[in-house]
Amino acid sequence: PNTCRECGKTFRFHSALVNHQRKHTGERPFSCQDCGRRLTRHSNLIAHQRIHTGDLPYTCPDCGKSYRVRYSLLRHQNSGLVRHWRIHTGERPYDCSQCGWRFSDSSQLARHQRKHAVKHKHPYPTCGKSFSNCASLAKHRARSSEKEYRCPDCGRGFNHRSNLLVHQ
Repeated sequence: PNTCRECGKTFRFHSALVNHQRKHTGERPFSCQDCGRRLTRHSNLIAHQRIHTGDLPYTCPDCGKSYRVRYSLLRHQNSGLVRHWRIHTGERPYDCSQCGWRFSDSSQLARHQRKHAVKHKHPYPTCGKSFSNCASLAKHRARSSEKEYRCPDCGRGFNHRSNLLVHQ
C-alpha cells in the first residue's frame, strides 16, 4: 500500500514513504532559522539546530561523553562493546608498522607508537635502560631495587637466581 512510484520500494507507514519520496524530488521543506540550511525531515532539523545551541542531550552512562544525536551515542557504545569483545576473542587488528606488535584497539596502538617516536631522555645507569619520562624511570628504579640477585661483574639485578645464572 505504501509503495514508491519511482523505485518500487515499500514502506510500512505512509510518513516513511513521504520522507523517502523527498530523495527523488529533492524537496527539503524544513529550514534552519539560524543558518538557512534546508533538510528533508523535521527530526534532522532538530538534530541540526543542536549545532547552534550546543545541546548534547545523549550522554554515555559509562564515560560521560555526550552527543547531539542518539545514533552517535549508540555507535559510541557499540564501539566499546566491540573493543570489550576483543578481550574475549583475542582479536588484535591493529599492528605496529615498526615492530609488528598487535593491539586490540587503535588507542593502544597510538600509545605504543609514541614509544618509538620519543627519545629516551631518562637513563638508568645501573641496568643501561632509558625511559621517556621521569615516572617510568622512578617505577623501574623502585622495581629494580627490590631485586635480590646482583651480577658481581656489571651490577645488573635479577628477581630470580636462575636469571642471574643465565646472564653470567
